[in-house]
Amino acid sequence: MDTLLETVKQEKRIRPEGHPIYRFDPATDLIMDRRTPLPGHANGMAFEAYDADERLLLRRIFYSIGGGFVVTEEELESAKTRTAPKAENPVPFPFKNAAQMLAMAEQSGLSIAEMKRRNEEMFMSRDDLNTGLDRIWSAMRSCIDRGLEQEGIMPGGLKVKRRARYLHDRLQEEWRQNRMNPLLANDWLSVYAMAVNEENAAGGRVVTAPTNGAAGVVPAVLRYYLHFHEDADADGIRDFLLTSAAVGGVIKHNASISGAEVGCQGEVGSASAMAAAGLAAVMGGSAAQIENAAEIALEHHLGMTCDPVAGLVQVPCIERNALGAVKAVTAASLAIKGDGTHFVPLDACIETMRQTGRDMNERYKETSLGGLAVNVVEC
Repeated sequence: MDTLLETVKQEKRIRPEGHPIYRFDPATDLIMDRRTPLPGHANGMAFEAYDADERLLLRRIFYSIGGGFVVTEEELESAKTRTAPKAENPVPFPFKNAAQMLAMAEQSGLSIAEMKRRNEEMFMSRDDLNTGLDRIWSAMRSCIDRGLEQEGIMPGGLKVKRRARYLHDRLQEEWRQNRMNPLLANDWLSVYAMAVNEENAAGGRVVTAPTNGAAGVVPAVLRYYLHFHEDADADGIRDFLLTSAAVGGVIKHNASISGAEVGCQGEVGSASAMAAAGLAAVMGGSAAQIENAAEIALEHHLGMTCDPVAGLVQVPCIERNALGAVKAVTAASLAIKGDGTHFVPLDACIETMRQTGRDMNERYKETSLGGLAVNVVEC
């Protein structure tokens, strides 16, 4: 991509497939309007092409609706108006919220991961499901490993340095010297999450879990599980992912995972809830304890704004993933030490996030028009 952009910049020509060569100088012919909102969704982009006489030749609108999904204007409108089709293969556990999920778990005697597995196996074989889950973890693990090996300045103009490798090397040195570190688990969680989000900031391959901006939380907690839990195994990883997916689906169905819709509470907050649920599951938690873990993690992200400096997923996003991972582990630990009963249901927390996002000023929802995005520059 960088080579293509540099070629256009030097030649001042573009060569779209199936078209003649066009004169195009990015310095003068590419105009970015960063302030005009689009009606369909908070996270949208309109592409417009004009000729030399400023006549509009083409207009296309796309919306990024969270979770890695990009839709056209027509697809978005169609999704808003159509009713959900009746599934040809109705799933055995069609829970739409956490209350239904808990009720079905109690009635069936199955764990949340087992119910999610039964649902998924209506559309694929057990072997295919396991292969898919293993592929997801492989991509997450590879992303962490790449992030721990890279150094240098991340692209975008902020000149933010990668730190994951340096922090990882320090942790390794402490381990070799048998030096006492009372924050060892937190440090490993942070370095794993930062490794992923530094890769994301540099255009590397990440798993949307549930979004790119929050991609570091679930992998970091999973890697922590493998690092610090002696009974961790492949089945545990699969149960972790299935449980996380169940909680993430409930959040997306009833609120949002998009920072452009509800702020970072919907991205890192949702990711932290998913990771907390997954970890509580592999620690032997009951369905009620798992739901409690997710609620604790999400509750303590409520109101979190999304105000990336210069519009880049670097500051404060990279460190925010590290803290989201730490909160997830803390939430799981607190929930496991209880009996599952708690004051605030997960569904109430999700609805609170939805309402808070609705009331949140647009400046704090991924627009980079308020908060840190403004004050850091002014300082």
